[in-house]
Parts: sequence; C-alpha cells; structure tokens
Amino acid sequence: MPSPQRDEDPPTSVSGGPRRSGDAPGPRAADLVAEAVRSGILSGELAPGTPLREEELSATHGVSRHTARTALARLTAERLVTAEPYRGVRVSLLDDAALVALQQLRCALETEAVRIVKEGGIHPPDIDGALDALAAAEESGDWPATLDAHARVHLALVDAAGSPRIAEEYRRLDSEMHLLLTHVRPAYPAGALTAEHRAYVAAALADPERAVRAHLNHSTRAILDSRRRDA
Repeated sequence: MPSPQRDEDPPTSVSGGPRRSGDAPGPRAADLVAEAVRSGILSGELAPGTPLREEELSATHGVSRHTARTALARLTAERLVTAEPYRGVRVSLLDDAALVALQQLRCALETEAVRIVKEGGIHPPDIDGALDALAAAEESGDWPATLDAHARVHLALVDAAGSPRIAEEYRRLDSEMHLLLTHVRPAYPAGALTAEHRAYVAAALADPERAVRAHLNHSTRAILDSRRRDA
C-alpha cells in the first residue's frame, strides 16, 4: 500500500512537478494551494458564498486533506473565507457593517503609517510608480488591473513607514478590500480614481489623520451607494 503524501511534499498540479534532488526548497504545499484559491477569489472566479471543500481541494491540487485544511485555515486568517459550524468553509461576503468595521481598521493602520512617513520626512519611494500604474489601468478600463493598481498606491504609503507589523496587518485587510471591490464597482468617471488618489497622497503626507479618515469615509460611502444601486 503506498504511503500517504506528506504535507511537505510539493503538490504536482500547483508546483509544476516534484522537486528534484538538490533543488532549493520551494514554498510549502499549503502555501501553493492557498495562493491558487486566493487568486480564484480575488479574480472573481470564486464568488462570495462559494463553498470550499477539503476533499475537492485535495483532489484538484494533488495534496492531502490535511494540507487542504491548512490552506483554508490561512485563508480564514485573511478573512477571505469564512468557516461556519455545519456549513463548512465559504468565500466571504462582507455585509455593510463588516465593510464599515474594515474601513475603520484600515484607517487606524494607514493613519499611523503615514504619520511615521511624515515625521521621518520620507517620500514614499514607490508612490509615483503606483500612481502611474493606476492611471494606466484606469485608462485601459480593466477593473481587476485597476484594483491591483489601487492597492499598490495604498501599500506604497504603508510600506514607506518601514514597519513590518503595520504592513503585514494592512495587507490582510487589503485582501478583504480587494475581495469586496471585485464584486462592487463604485461609479467613477474615467480618470477620476487616479485624480482622487493623487490628491489624497498629497493631502495625507501633509495631514495624515484628517486626510486618511476623509478618504476612507468617502470610499466607504461610494461602495455602499454602489451596492444599493446594483441591488
């Protein structure tokens, strides 16, 4: 009887084949499965409420059920999926109250990061490239690319603070925000999102607390209005 696959064995369908002797260790199997599922969620391929079953992930990715369970636990920690008693694991669906709470926590983290940046007299090194990428994505009309570029702008501000803990926690929230905006598209005229964020960056670097709060409150209202319009 063949021995069961161990967690550290690379899943052939997500890693492109087993590691050869002498190769440097690659990502763990659970990381690869989590990344594959995460990509499906953030692309919109896996809609909110979609069930995610260990046995199906195990068969699809060629890993043990324990590995699939570990991958789902990581996605649960990112709040991209929700585990409920008797219902199993499903892709998360943020209601209005959850959106407001998410934005409040983003506000706290981003405000502190930008305060550090301002006090240090730092010009965020990646901010100009991130804003240009947002302009290009918005001009193309590609909403997924616009979401990625939008995230880059905020992450450029947060990363410039040089605080690994703030950056780590913020990225977890950014995944939730990305999930939400994948399925909700606020009404912005062409180019308006880039113009808004160029103005936001300048204002945030001058007055972090006031500017970050105003910007996130505005985006929260835009998302809620879009939800009601599309309901």
